[in-house]
Amino acid sequence: MSSTLTRRQLVGAGAAGAALLATGAVPARAARSRTRRADVCVIGAGLSGLTAARALVAADRTVVVLEARDRVGGRTLNASLGGGRVAELGGEFAGPTQDRILALARAVGVKTFATYNAGSNVQVAAGVRSLYAAVPGIPTDPEVLAGLATVLKLDALAKEAGVVAPWKAKKAREWDRMTLGDWVDAEIPSVRARAIVTAAAEAIWGADPSDLSLLYALQYIAAAGDAKHAGGFLRLINTAGGAQEQRFVGGSQLISERVADRLGKRVVLRAPVRTIAQADDGVSVLADTISVHARQVIVAVPPALAARIAFAPKLPKGKAALLKGFEGGTMAKVEAVYPRPFWRDAGLSGQGVADVGPANTTFDNSPPDGSLGVLLGFVGGSSYRRWATLPAEQRRAQVLASFAAFVGDEARSPTEYVERNWAEERWSRGCPVAHTPPGLLTRYGQWLRRPVGRVHFAGSETSDYWIGYMDGAVRAGQRAAREVVAAQH
Repeated sequence: MSSTLTRRQLVGAGAAGAALLATGAVPARAARSRTRRADVCVIGAGLSGLTAARALVAADRTVVVLEARDRVGGRTLNASLGGGRVAELGGEFAGPTQDRILALARAVGVKTFATYNAGSNVQVAAGVRSLYAAVPGIPTDPEVLAGLATVLKLDALAKEAGVVAPWKAKKAREWDRMTLGDWVDAEIPSVRARAIVTAAAEAIWGADPSDLSLLYALQYIAAAGDAKHAGGFLRLINTAGGAQEQRFVGGSQLISERVADRLGKRVVLRAPVRTIAQADDGVSVLADTISVHARQVIVAVPPALAARIAFAPKLPKGKAALLKGFEGGTMAKVEAVYPRPFWRDAGLSGQGVADVGPANTTFDNSPPDGSLGVLLGFVGGSSYRRWATLPAEQRRAQVLASFAAFVGDEARSPTEYVERNWAEERWSRGCPVAHTPPGLLTRYGQWLRRPVGRVHFAGSETSDYWIGYMDGAVRAGQRAAREVVAAQH
């Protein structure tokens, strides 16, 4: 089936939507709720959906944004530390070539500041703790350094794969039959180096190298740049000159909140979408508390959530298989708060990487003025799956033990501790990004950004550059908005 729906399918969509209501697939309250009309209905009030709505309003389109949560921001979330200070529990960093998120922040008056990156980073490998300079941020351990040099060979393969249609690359099928773990095991003999690569993967994807299609990993690396700057693995992992270079004053969620403030009543919260029914005269979107009739729809939610929406007519098999095939990252973000960033006194940056978890990568997540110390850790992939089964007190103790291994025993006594288990988030179903296992991209990748009739798709996973990042979410929202404007001419 092509992306253009047939007239027979459209004619039958209204009846199909009614049938879904009759069978209880959609809550009956959706049929009784208020109805609004708009040129475009956007599903999801994360950065991608809000960016799309903002662009459409600028193009003089009427818009309604439906969001399942009671807040905006999607996979960004601020936590108050008091006194106007916040810690981010979701996506938070930005860096060079991430121009779209930085431009959006400037447009709504959100400033940036440099991620703390002075002194020494810490590596813990094979029970040995060692230091290396935060700038350039490259480990000096000979085995790990050799392993990193090998990983950088992926940059050339990523360039071959490209960002637009990696499934068309000459070696696409070969790469999509393998996992990134297969490649790492074959190319890196050092057990210690492989363990550090795994720690990096768990922080980047919320997954182990063995979970990821090699083709997907190459696409992701290629996407760590822009049209003028080739993507590279170092840009994914570095702070200075990399994806962790800057943070946002007031927290990253503030960007979404300010965009939503400008959209005003166009944004409807607590409105999970259950059904999207296409017909000749437009699209009917049924949520729990509201229904919207629009000319076009943009679905800007993670693949796992899009796959749970009932479409009438049904999505083409390839599109449905792609959405269902994506696997959400398993990750928690854990943070400990201290009266001051004491590790700075010892000349430490707060950044660390270890071959053991659960929190095997860390950052200094303190407020811009350093008035509190906040240490951030990522718990992802298999490290997360083991850790998440433990009682809360054991989870906390293990995280603080990880922190102590990096910055000293003072880390065991925070004034506050918080964890956000994104894999358990009902309206995210994984973080920081959904990835593809072997075989999915070459079979169904062509459907990644393709509209289906009047329904268009956004979300960070559909971006060309900076997949999985806030910048990718903004790019995808802008692209979907352009598609809709073109379709309505």
